[in-house]
Amino acid sequence: MTFNDLLLGKPLQNALNDLEFIYPTEIQRQSFPVILSGRDMVGVAQTGTGKTFAYLLPVLRQLSFSLQRNPRIIIIVPTRELVVQVINETEKLTRYLSVRSLGVYGGVNMNTQKQIISAGTDIIAGTPGRIYDLAMTGILRFSAIQKLIIDEVDEMLNLGFRPQLEAIMETLPARRQNICFSATLTETVEKVIMGHFANPEMIIVAPHGTPLGKIRLYGYHVPNYHTKINLLKHLLQDASVYEKVLVFVDSKKLADRLYESIHPIFGEEAGVIHSNKAQNTRLSTIEKFQQGTLRILIATDIIARGLDFREISHVINFDMPDEPGDFIHRVGRTGRAGKEGTALAFINEPEQQMQKKVEVLMQKELVIYDLPGDVEISKIFTPEERPRLYDKNYLGTPARLTGGGAFHEKSAKNRQENSGSPALKRPKKKSQNRSGKKK
Repeated sequence: MTFNDLLLGKPLQNALNDLEFIYPTEIQRQSFPVILSGRDMVGVAQTGTGKTFAYLLPVLRQLSFSLQRNPRIIIIVPTRELVVQVINETEKLTRYLSVRSLGVYGGVNMNTQKQIISAGTDIIAGTPGRIYDLAMTGILRFSAIQKLIIDEVDEMLNLGFRPQLEAIMETLPARRQNICFSATLTETVEKVIMGHFANPEMIIVAPHGTPLGKIRLYGYHVPNYHTKINLLKHLLQDASVYEKVLVFVDSKKLADRLYESIHPIFGEEAGVIHSNKAQNTRLSTIEKFQQGTLRILIATDIIARGLDFREISHVINFDMPDEPGDFIHRVGRTGRAGKEGTALAFINEPEQQMQKKVEVLMQKELVIYDLPGDVEISKIFTPEERPRLYDKNYLGTPARLTGGGAFHEKSAKNRQENSGSPALKRPKKKSQNRSGKKK
């Protein structure tokens, strides 16, 4: 099947021809007739499968020209970066259509957004907080809304936006079509769907946890942060292999620290992005990475979730995520549009438990390689790592650190002492009352 078979109409087909898009993805092919029918729909598909076009194409196919001021389509996404992406994709598809679209999000002047809304819009894409705030001012009116689209709903709920999302849905007209896309179908997502959707059609293209077929998955067992730094620097030196690299970290603090460590070596090839960065800086960094000016981008999960980064050669999990499902989202940044990709993970001893959970979810084991011989193994631990170290011989011998197994096994003596030996237990003191007498 090609896009011609979907009978999109000449304006949309011309836009797709300009983009050189010929074949719809599976989620696009299955979603198209359901959305056209007007029935509520829930689509579950992996990152990188074309979910944005899956809802934009049928929605734009049905959207007729109108001069009315109030929007008819509302698209809610979790992050500002994703708002920008959705609007960019909308503008690509509406090149030959008279459609007014607007992206709204926090961190910028609301008055400018109010003026554009007041002048008239057809499609509004925004974060739940800013859409709710605009609605509360009375400028954004929902009376003409025909379709509600919620993208990356699982991440939106994880970020704590459920109250705003629920409030928006309660305010929208009862007669509307609800369309929801998610990478996971969690219990919380199901509760939202059951409370606001009317017998939705479920489209599950790929079970969550199934990695894209053309992604090579492997990892290294690395003892600590500083050794991870040494390994990262070693790998990134080969620019002919590591052409465009997205490095995931768990926190904004770690992102900045990692950037400071590699920037002296890689200079303007490296960038960092997280929610504490100014909005203009974030958008500029994304654009540079998309264009190839940046070869290395350090990012947190919240920023990179749902963004359509193209032609990434490698995804590096500098540390393992807190949830196994997030590992799937991360690796899905590479191997997109049918191309091959590579994803690897730096795994310390405590993170090996998460490695097992990820492997169970994916139903596939990571290939673990020995550390390269010229990577220096550090014996220095960061303050965040030290509380986990209950034994002074945690590092063991250097030879054991180069293998793929656990780094250290406690001696029988240590196991006995740490299991609550009577010699280590102090007798409880008897409490006294205010007069000094023992109870």
